[in-house]
Amino acid sequence: MKKINNSDDLINKIKSFSKDKNLDLSQDEDLSIAIMNLISLEEHFFFSGAKTKNKKYFDLLNQVRLIRTQLLKKIIKEYEGEVWCVSKHLLAASMRLIEVGTKSWKKGEKGQAQDFFAKAYDLYSLFWGLNLKLVSMGKVEKIDDNKLDIHDKESKSLLSKLGDIVKKAIDCCKE
Repeated sequence: MKKINNSDDLINKIKSFSKDKNLDLSQDEDLSIAIMNLISLEEHFFFSGAKTKNKKYFDLLNQVRLIRTQLLKKIIKEYEGEVWCVSKHLLAASMRLIEVGTKSWKKGEKGQAQDFFAKAYDLYSLFWGLNLKLVSMGKVEKIDDNKLDIHDKESKSLLSKLGDIVKKAIDCCKE
């Protein structure tokens, strides 16, 4: 495996991966946003069921969960250990932070909103880093907090690097 020394090496790895696997990251990005919304629907059905004591909401929750699971399998094709659950929770946390950021923005708390948005994007970038195998869960060892792996020489933060990669590799405007 070729060493990854900088962001350009990572972009090239993603490009070669997408060519080899016939991957459409634009479509997968749309799918990931749909999955985020399905997770939110699960939460809403849970709270509606708990608040009203109407068990039909739990049936709806289960139906949405089945759809979410099927769709998540389209993005997370191969995983080991906790990658599936970590991925789901990264998307869920990202979606919630977007919601909180949007509410803060509406209240005029722009600085706080931008902080929530930045954290949401960091988590979303980590989701893609994990699922594009840019962040490996295997043979995890302690490295500098700002490094992608032992070969990474850039001084930017890990989440900043992953965010740059997502910006370059995933173009949501591609039709």
